[in-house]
Amino acid sequence: MPELPEIICRASEMNRELPGRRIAAIEILQPKCLNVEADEFQRALSDATIQAVTQRGKWLFIHTTQGWLLINLGMGGEVLLTDREHMPEKYRLVFDFEDGACLAVNFWWFGYAHYVAEDLLAEHRLTSHIGPNALEATPPFLAERFAGQRTRLKSWLLNQENVAGIGNAYIHDILYLARLHPQRAVNSLSPEEIEALVQAIHRGLEPSIACGGAFYEKDLYGQNGGFRHEDIIVGYREGQPCPTCATPIVKIKTGSTSSFICPTCQV
Repeated sequence: MPELPEIICRASEMNRELPGRRIAAIEILQPKCLNVEADEFQRALSDATIQAVTQRGKWLFIHTTQGWLLINLGMGGEVLLTDREHMPEKYRLVFDFEDGACLAVNFWWFGYAHYVAEDLLAEHRLTSHIGPNALEATPPFLAERFAGQRTRLKSWLLNQENVAGIGNAYIHDILYLARLHPQRAVNSLSPEEIEALVQAIHRGLEPSIACGGAFYEKDLYGQNGGFRHEDIIVGYREGQPCPTCATPIVKIKTGSTSSFICPTCQV
């Protein structure tokens, strides 16, 4: 699943390549990913010119002269800038541009492509309650939000309404770098631990951003990201030694998900 590093990279690539391009036609092979009927989606965005591409959490926000195109890749997928002679094997939507290029969008599972009118973005049900990007979270912000809450730390961080963009791919290393157990109640964290958590969010996400995202995700040009499996510190490394104390990394159940932790370093 693409998370904040991958979506930040895709938004940056798209914002470099797409502004000024006019959508000449739209091919829809998976109408269930839309929030409106296919013909309405096509009418709304055909002839629109892309102005800018931004992101928030796991959503891409494509601003056009005729409103917003919002894309969420769900459990995985690709957004590829190509042309009709070099189409990928699988795609669900294609935006054909006037200049002959096209944007091919593929969803593996549960992706979305939504049209939102210019003045209705604040009312879009799936994005209106998203929290700030995780990299924007500050110690005072987290301290205020943690106060009085006994929610477990991992669950709190994975809730996109609290902070946006962290998922199961990066959460293990973030909590390890912060030296915090995923089951800690958020209101039990000291100011020093909150500061360490903020630093860990940056240390856990920024290396992947610098590499173009994870190795199993493709960029706008079809190339794999440069953040390798070897760059993961403790995530999915059950039985391997902790790089700090050599205690074997263990896999534990945390609610509906599993977590990889050092039982000595993370308290």
